[in-house]
Amino acid sequence: MPTKTATERLEDLLETPAKTDDGYLDLLGAASQAGPPTGVTQRLMRTTLLPRVYERYWRPTLGRALKGPFGPTMAGEIELATKLLDLQPGDTALDVACGTGRFTRAFGTAVGPGGLAIGLDGARTMLAKAVAEDGPASVAYLRADAVRLPLKESTVDGVCCFAALHMFAEPETALDSFARVLKPGGRLVLLTSARRSWQPARVAESVGGILSGQRMFDRGEIAASLRARGFTGITERYAGVTQIVAGRLS
Repeated sequence: MPTKTATERLEDLLETPAKTDDGYLDLLGAASQAGPPTGVTQRLMRTTLLPRVYERYWRPTLGRALKGPFGPTMAGEIELATKLLDLQPGDTALDVACGTGRFTRAFGTAVGPGGLAIGLDGARTMLAKAVAEDGPASVAYLRADAVRLPLKESTVDGVCCFAALHMFAEPETALDSFARVLKPGGRLVLLTSARRSWQPARVAESVGGILSGQRMFDRGEIAASLRARGFTGITERYAGVTQIVAGRLS
């Protein structure tokens, strides 16, 4: 059993010291967020109301609308993400844009008491709800920039970023950062947007992305970006206008 708490072990992985605030470590301080919202969806994420309904209503309902009738449920996403990360007892997992921490808690169970599951988000409201939920002792939360991760190089075994990359102002920078913090052989899994190739649907999906402030990636685009960063064994799963892409860092 670790002699330090999960939060203390998280502190050891940070490039700079963080202030403890309401049960999580905070590197953003007085800043409301790491940067301005990219659109209406991200603005909603920063309200006090959305965290209350996020796990039970908002995320499952929005996910079903985007994934279509045959895409995985939110519980199915968690199961798939955990499997694709191949988490083992003692591993360190990072859940980027963790929201209220449902994925983070599942990762904490998978890595066991000797491991560490880090939930990272920029929204105080989301992290407050995450901290309030019961979770394994292996879970710790961090308020920080999700694009430029503040962890030391090669410190985590798995990175998960579900339903967030398409809302980042600099997604390519985020992918660089994910690769930087992964250990050699570490695993990455992403759920993000996927614009279809059929032109009428492509136009409608592009317009919808612009209105909501979300980037619409082409199918195959994320996989190509990962290959360029040294990831291998890449898998792609498509449902509606979403894609789940996973790979292992060489």
